[in-house]
Amino acid sequence: MRLLRAILHSGRGRLIAGAVIAYAGWQAWLTIAAPGKVAPEIRSDRARVNLQVTLAFPPERFHVLAIQRFGRVSGTENNSVEVRGVKREDINAVARPYWVRSVGPMNEGG
Repeated sequence: MRLLRAILHSGRGRLIAGAVIAYAGWQAWLTIAAPGKVAPEIRSDRARVNLQVTLAFPPERFHVLAIQRFGRVSGTENNSVEVRGVKREDINAVARPYWVRSVGPMNEGG
């Protein structure tokens, strides 16, 4: 308790505590906001789904590689990435990054 009090009474300690609290808040917000980005029509009984992940900008290599952790990226078009074979329990994880605007079902017609 004494150590905590000493940390909070120093300027550097308050700065670090504030940064930790801000980071934790940011991570909590990302987790809470993720289900709201997922379109309701992709909630199915299938174990794996094909998704169209829409970003606010054209995806770069970093974004494609980050999304590829969850399934097979089959292409990009404008501001979206098509990813196949995503496990149903990973859908919210796909939607979690701040640069993902929405996650919906992939348009199968080509």
